Parts: sequence; C-alpha cells; structure tokens
Amino acid sequence: MQGELTTLGIKVAPSTVWEILRQEGLDPAPERASTTWADFLRSQADAMLAADFLETNTLNGQRQYILAVIEHATRCVRVLGTTAYPSASWVIQTIRNLVMDLNDADYRARLLLRDRDGKFPALMDEILAEAGIKTVLTGIRMPRMNSIMERWVQSCRHELLDRCLLWNEHHLRHALREYEHFYNQHRAHQALAQAAPLRTVPDPITDPEQIIDLNVRRRDRLGGVLHEYSHAA
Repeated sequence: MQGELTTLGIKVAPSTVWEILRQEGLDPAPERASTTWADFLRSQADAMLAADFLETNTLNGQRQYILAVIEHATRCVRVLGTTAYPSASWVIQTIRNLVMDLNDADYRARLLLRDRDGKFPALMDEILAEAGIKTVLTGIRMPRMNSIMERWVQSCRHELLDRCLLWNEHHLRHALREYEHFYNQHRAHQALAQAAPLRTVPDPITDPEQIIDLNVRRRDRLGGVLHEYSHAA
C-alpha cells in the first residue's frame, strides 16, 4: 500500500499504513494470504482421515502392532487390525479392506494423513490414490501434525491398554473391538460438545422431579475397565 501511494507521489509512513489496517481489523498482507497447518486441517476435516500404528505387549511376550484410522470431522475411529508381523502385504490388505468399508458406508474421503513410518509401504499410497484418496505426510518427528490421531492413541493407551492384562492377540482383538464400540457409541468428546462420534447429545432434563428420581444403570465392558451409564428402560 505504501509503495502504491509512493508511485502516485503521496508520501506515507509505514506506521500510518499499519494504523489504518489495525483500525479496519486487517492483518498485514502476508498473514492474510498464508494458510496455517491448523487452518488446512479444519478446512479439509469433512474429507480427511488420519492413520497411525500403536504398539503394545501381550502377556505371552508378543509385541503387537495396531493400525487404526480416525475421521477428523466426526472423530469416529476404525481399528483396522492388529498383528505381530506388520508386513507390507498385511498393511496393503488392511488398506484394501478399509477402502471397501468406506465405499459401503458411502464416506467420501479425499485425504489420508499419516507419518513416515516404514511400516507403511509405497503401494499403500497407490491403492488409496486409485480410490481417490491422496496421502498427506507429516513432517519428520512432528507428531503434532497428526494430533487428532495421536490424541486417540493416547486415549486408547490410558483407558484400555495400560489398564488391561491382555493374554494374546485374540484377547487384544476382543478388547479393541469393545473399546472401538465404547469410543464411537458412548464416550463423551469435548471437541464434539460432549457428544460421541455416533451418538448425539440428548435433550437436557428440565423436570426437577425427574432429576431427583433418576434411575440410572451402569454397563461394564471388559470386566469393569470401561463403564457406560444410561437411563433404565
């Protein structure tokens, strides 16, 4: 702006230009034109998936690798599988199954965000591309770029894996299915205004007598590791 005015023979100090912009609520041009990583994620949330591996050990001494994806907009998670040997063929078949599940659910993802873990084979990106899903890689050693997926990994560890004695792969698969159902159908999420990915927030109770005389039932999952509370029928 200062330069354009100068070409017209009008001399204006940079501070004057800054003051005019500030009064009008406008940021400097470079800041208006730039897009932050957070802005990018928010703008693409409705069509973005994020994927990651997490690891755990079972009581039989086997190390297990769990692959999961999460929808950015709804926070709905899909535990794709767990294995002691995350070979390229296993990952590729798991991704093929994911693509078929997305098609069956009529979910049109355009982007999949993941890190640069060597367990993700190059062919995986080609399979996703054929389904119209572009792979977006995070920076090296920058887990915050995949923060929504990393937050689910932390929740899964704190609420399940760190609180269970998992005997073997079969037991782990059962526990992950229970946690996936709990996370999607019941667990309240602050980012969703206390709704769950597949459950809306019920209407608040306004009748004082109804609040005083509540009849609530608790359902335990995995022997009491997870609790679900609901009104008695």
